[in-house]
Amino acid sequence: MIRFQQLTVGDRKLILYLPPSYEKSDRRFPVAYVQDGGDLFTDCANYLEHLYASGQLEEIILVGIVSDERNAEYTPWPAAALVESYPPFSGGGRAYADEVADVLKPYIDSHYRTKRQAEATAIIGGSFGGLIAFFAGCWRPETFGRIGLVSASFWYEGVMDFIREHEGMEDQQRVYMSVGSNEGIYKENRQRFMVENTKEAHRLWTEKGMPASRLKLTIDQEGTHDPLFMVKQFPESLKWLFGKETNDPKPALARSEAAHIPGTLTWSMNSGLTGREYRIFIAEPMGPPPEGGFPVLYTLDANASFGSLAEAIRLQSRGPHGIQPAVIVGIGYDSSDPIVTKERFYDYTVYADEHELPARPDGSAWPHTGGVEAFLDFVEYELKPAVEEAYPVDRSRQSLFGHSLGGFLTLYTLFTRPSAYRRYFTASPSVWWKNHMLLKLWENTKEDLELEKTDIELHLSVGEFEKPHMISDAKELYQTLAASGRGPQSISMLEVQGEGHVSILPSLFSPMLRRVTS
Repeated sequence: MIRFQQLTVGDRKLILYLPPSYEKSDRRFPVAYVQDGGDLFTDCANYLEHLYASGQLEEIILVGIVSDERNAEYTPWPAAALVESYPPFSGGGRAYADEVADVLKPYIDSHYRTKRQAEATAIIGGSFGGLIAFFAGCWRPETFGRIGLVSASFWYEGVMDFIREHEGMEDQQRVYMSVGSNEGIYKENRQRFMVENTKEAHRLWTEKGMPASRLKLTIDQEGTHDPLFMVKQFPESLKWLFGKETNDPKPALARSEAAHIPGTLTWSMNSGLTGREYRIFIAEPMGPPPEGGFPVLYTLDANASFGSLAEAIRLQSRGPHGIQPAVIVGIGYDSSDPIVTKERFYDYTVYADEHELPARPDGSAWPHTGGVEAFLDFVEYELKPAVEEAYPVDRSRQSLFGHSLGGFLTLYTLFTRPSAYRRYFTASPSVWWKNHMLLKLWENTKEDLELEKTDIELHLSVGEFEKPHMISDAKELYQTLAASGRGPQSISMLEVQGEGHVSILPSLFSPMLRRVTS
């Protein structure tokens, strides 16, 4: 079977891809209409077929649409050129979108076994191709129910005003967005707003009611505005747009479970320093940055804590009398579990032999340990730069929060890399780890750290109903630091009445955020 076929429909040239099982079955397939002659799929066809064969992606008919006048056909209305020597944009996008919907799609539907409903029809493109895919979805929602916006040119004049004024996408539509964090950063013209406008579009659609089940934004931290990164995102867009529908007999309940916190984003980051993939949760600040930039809070175990923190800062930073806005950065893992045990045990700990640890309550072996230094390098040299590229951050007002083993890591960071943060918040810290090595580490390093000469703060907390050793360990650590004369000048210890090891968390968030933003 020939992989790619060339067709001509009227005056329009098409590149057609039929999936591997097309000739071997009589079933119908969803269709994706792809701009710029289908370069996004012709450059990754082997990988797509791997996804088909491994069951990661439903087989899809792909139609590449060739355009010899993309600056006319891919723009929604006339606009001035970006460069004086270039012609202006003529804005013929509506006629092009109607041609795809009224001429090309009927031809493909009549000649091939397609699923014809909007929910099985995608329009996808990169750059200007992404821009016209967005407008095609707005103009023809009865035709295109799946919209792929890969590095879409949201910098185009008037687009953001359109998004603000437009009611938003239809209920049956799903939208995949992607952008590289380095797109447009070296430009002097409107293209410099590439990342900012993409994120703004995502925020506006979220506020208009699109849940996370119908709207996804992926930010590639290394991405530039190049085919290399756009082709990489194309299979991801297909996997998400054509993801398997739930068979849950209670669809209304399923929709409620897909709730999304406005003003938040999720990044995926693959660390070259730890070899792990992290899910990074971002709560974007409301309002303009203060002079010097936003304070930022990095929080561990974000699968468990981020939602509460994001809602707290969103509510409490509302003007005119709220606390100052801040960026919340949650560090988590690609898991639906609130506590991702295996990964955190490695990332948050120094190496410990079995004999240096107590027996686990269930008698099982301890997970692998000892990845703390690589994890801290990831945060400092990969995550922080990515955050600072995306948001104006005040590096002098960075805070770290950790609970339990995350509390151990927070204290370990203070004792080994104190200048990494201004404020350290540790709840129910696992001081017991490796025969109380934190106390030994403090004794060995306190003279060199000279924390008493800095403005670093340490705030410890523990719940009244925690195990007795957790309470006594936290108090001993506090008393040791306070009595040494070498600890931070600003140090506090709070025993939260009526709370246990887990229930302590919500009670800490509001006072911590007030401190983070002060």
